[in-house]
Amino acid sequence: MKDRDEGVTITAYPNGPLIVRGDVTILDVEGRAIPRTRRTVALCRCGASTIKPLCDGSHKLVGFCTEEPAGSS
Repeated sequence: MKDRDEGVTITAYPNGPLIVRGDVTILDVEGRAIPRTRRTVALCRCGASTIKPLCDGSHKLVGFCTEEPAGSS
């Protein structure tokens, strides 16, 4: 793995997960580190994933949308 000083980025993908890149520790609700095998992980934003906090692609099935529909204001 590369040095931690290279930084961490979190990118919110439209209608999808948060993509976390870099050397970070992700904790579960009990404060325990979630094991990681990759430097890049996807975190669920829709709430429908069966492997929370990780994304399993369920946002596509439930029609998760991060933008307001046109004319909804």
